[in-house]
Amino acid sequence: MTLTPAEAIAMIAVMAVVTFITRLTPFALFDRKDPPKTVLYMGRALPPAIMAMLIIFSLRNIDFFSFGSRGIPELFAALLVVLLHLWKRNNLLSIFGGTIVYMIILQNFPPM
Repeated sequence: MTLTPAEAIAMIAVMAVVTFITRLTPFALFDRKDPPKTVLYMGRALPPAIMAMLIIFSLRNIDFFSFGSRGIPELFAALLVVLLHLWKRNNLLSIFGGTIVYMIILQNFPPM
């Protein structure tokens, strides 16, 4: 399905408004100085839970026991991300470092 320019602009505008509303809602509903304990708990618990889900999603289809498996580059890149993060505590460095090394491995050592 091809969108006309007007339809594309309308779709982007709707997405922008919805995104703005979802970002604004917590500030409108809760007091900034004393937010509910549930909100504070979710602020602490959700980021690690989301990261764990992303890791599981990224590594879910890897067969580590078959011949020619691509599991080693993925594990190496994931280990590098963990080590970079523990060393520098910088999310962008960790993510970009792991991604760049993974891409270099894939380009220079194609699968068997």
